Amino acid sequence: MKKIAQLLVVAGVMTVGAAPAFADEALAKAKGCMACHAIDKKLVGPSYKDVAKKYTEADVPKLVEKVKKGGAGVWGPVPMPPHPQVAEADIEKIVRWVLTLK
Repeated sequence: MKKIAQLLVVAGVMTVGAAPAFADEALAKAKGCMACHAIDKKLVGPSYKDVAKKYTEADVPKLVEKVKKGGAGVWGPVPMPPHPQVAEADIEKIVRWVLTLK
C-alpha cells in the first residue's frame, strides 16, 4: 500500500510540474501563434526550438516587444505582424515557454 501511495505522490508532482508548460502551449495555440510557428519545424516563421537556441532569459523584454509590435529581417524576409490585441502578460508567458524548448 505504501508503494502505491508513493507512486501517486510522484505522479501528482509530475503532473503539477508539467501543467504550466501545457498551459503555455495551449495559450500559444489560443492566441494564434501556432498558425505561423511550430515547436520543432519552420513554418512561416522559425521553429520555437530555433528561437529558444538563439535567445536567453535576458532577451525576454525585447522578445515581448517584438511580438507586440511585429518585426522583420531576423529570420528572413517574411515579417511577423504585430499582435497588439494580445495582453502583454500572455505574450510574456508564451515567450518564457518558448525559451524552455531548448
